[in-house]
Amino acid sequence: MKANDFLDIDDLSADEVDAVLTRAAALKHGEDDTQLADQTLGMLFEKPSTRTRISFETGMTQLGGHAIFMGPDDIQLGHGEPLKDTARAMGRYVDGIMARLFSHEDAEILAGYADVPVINGLTDDAHPCQTLADLLTIRERFDDDVQVAWVGDGNNVGQSFAIGCALAGIDLTVATPSEYPMDDAVVDRATELGGEPDVYTDPEAAIEGADVIYTDVWVSMGEEDEREEKLAAFEGFQLNEDLLAGSDAEIMHCLPAHRGEEITDAVLESDSSIVWEQAENRLHAQKALLVELLG
Repeated sequence: MKANDFLDIDDLSADEVDAVLTRAAALKHGEDDTQLADQTLGMLFEKPSTRTRISFETGMTQLGGHAIFMGPDDIQLGHGEPLKDTARAMGRYVDGIMARLFSHEDAEILAGYADVPVINGLTDDAHPCQTLADLLTIRERFDDDVQVAWVGDGNNVGQSFAIGCALAGIDLTVATPSEYPMDDAVVDRATELGGEPDVYTDPEAAIEGADVIYTDVWVSMGEEDEREEKLAAFEGFQLNEDLLAGSDAEIMHCLPAHRGEEITDAVLESDSSIVWEQAENRLHAQKALLVELLG
């Protein structure tokens, strides 16, 4: 890979995304035995996590390496020590850094000062590792001709996914409330990559003909004070049996799900749900990314 760091999904070219997904499938099915023996991944967590920590830590173990977890109580990012100093010191100890942060700018500072690859495990602006897992899940289920709909908040997960779809050549429609759209700059980036999404404020219009319908929470971590306002704005956007009536689309959600808000329990547990395959693919996609960056 030409990129030394992975902060946004479009840090990779379309060919590089394809290479990571191809390797991920090979690793998943035991057709690639590449190892990262004796290599160490430093993991910085400003935000708590289930899937990100477990998938990266397990992935490094399966690749013959080691992962070190540092949570909010273990390291005060930018407090007491400049973040650039933390980055420079860590770069002398570990072979790579994965950081799950609030500020995307902090991820950029880490990447700018650490002399090892830095992976964005999530920021308020982007979640590119989730997008790799999403694209792998879609690739496993469909040929190149697939129509995908994103329904809900124009958040970090949705924004990375929109750009990822453009890189992968996937047709995407987006339905968000007018108050919570995807950032215009993100739509522009997707368009420049050859995959301008069709944008709606009507979820019924967006899911028409979709093979996959993807949603995420409406109230993300750190937005709790906006909860009531956001829930009111998202009326009609819930993935439920009424909205999905007549659709045979498969359902994706990056988890954790707020059952009864953006998706009903019945839909999440239905035969159409591929959420658990999607969650598993975090492990395989990230292992492939680690091999490409550190191998």
